[in-house]
Amino acid sequence: MTGFSSLPEGADDLVERTMPAGADNYNKSGRLKKSYYEAELARMQEELVKLQYWVQEKGLRAAVIFEGRGSAGKGGVIKRITERSSPRIVKVVALPKPTEREQSQWYFQRYVENLPAAGEIVMFDRSWYNRSNVEWVMGFCTEQQHQEFLRSCPEFERMLVRSGIKVLKYWFSVSWEEQRRRFESRNEEPLKRWKLSEMDLEEHRLYVRYSMAKDTTFQYTDIKQAPWYVVPSDDKRSARLNCISHLLSQFEYKDVVPDPVQLPDREDIPYVRPPMNEQTFIPQRY
Repeated sequence: MTGFSSLPEGADDLVERTMPAGADNYNKSGRLKKSYYEAELARMQEELVKLQYWVQEKGLRAAVIFEGRGSAGKGGVIKRITERSSPRIVKVVALPKPTEREQSQWYFQRYVENLPAAGEIVMFDRSWYNRSNVEWVMGFCTEQQHQEFLRSCPEFERMLVRSGIKVLKYWFSVSWEEQRRRFESRNEEPLKRWKLSEMDLEEHRLYVRYSMAKDTTFQYTDIKQAPWYVVPSDDKRSARLNCISHLLSQFEYKDVVPDPVQLPDREDIPYVRPPMNEQTFIPQRY
């Protein structure tokens, strides 16, 4: 199995779209209609529940990496994957800026402790690839550190695969025009403005530099054992469905969802509860 070929950033419109159920499921702008999207998402979320039971029963380990530009849709697809999943099985890791102590450690060290145990799927909302993308573009690492990452990352991932961890890597690709539209939307709405950081603005300005970083990253780390899968994400709905569909296809799982259980009757024992007026209740405003 090999990854998709790397497309230049902004070339998402060159990707041939597969229409799963006819053109009538798309609006005039060529994007998925909400009704079809929600029906397909519900169906896939049921499959994700089946997958989590299978992973737990078989003791599988999976690390799923989500990378891409700001506003590309990583968080959106992670939210839909976890919406109906158990957080004890399907876990999300979004590490903050490394501490001073972590900066002195082996670069991969703080990620290793978040890798999955048996029966877990860990989804990295950004990952060790910060080094070859954000850190390199923004000057947060040295050129030597960048080169060392490009050399050691493939070996690190091969080691994970040899140890039995399934490694899946998704790159969400968004065009400059769509990224700008999303940033403008965030800027116009006070409740979304927190999503627009100084780092996002700088990333938008350095769009071409980020393209160079992504292409270099792929050149070194798009390996047979852990290939990159590109998710064109100008259409968020299509991107989510395509990504989840592909994720499901990477596992040969069976439906091992437990049968309904028999709910027990209440055990009645002699007990007199304290008066209700001794408790403090929140105001009933609704």
